[in-house]
Amino acid sequence: MIAHSFDNPVFGPAQSLHGATFVIDVTFYSHSIEPYNTVIDIALASDILHEVLEKFRYKNLDELPEFKGKLTTAEYMARYIHDAVKDKALGQFNGKISVTLGESHIAWASYDED
Repeated sequence: MIAHSFDNPVFGPAQSLHGATFVIDVTFYSHSIEPYNTVIDIALASDILHEVLEKFRYKNLDELPEFKGKLTTAEYMARYIHDAVKDKALGQFNGKISVTLGESHIAWASYDED
């Protein structure tokens, strides 16, 4: 759960401060599996995602320094989360990561790298 606003007329009423409840799915892809028949340890993946999300849980993104002047759209946040998860998994996972962020049952955005 976060709050944010979009400082641009293209966003209509979403220019005003509003709340959002994100549903975030992170997928780890690999061309091989590790010795224990995993792509990544699920507890490790969960811990990494929890750590990434904790800094903006129940916060107004407009007030956080890393988002100052940014349009924190679902697309932007999916990329931000992707990059943060990738950085934290470095050395513990070698593969592709995809992040899908849902704001509602009709509004989803995904980000991954080739």
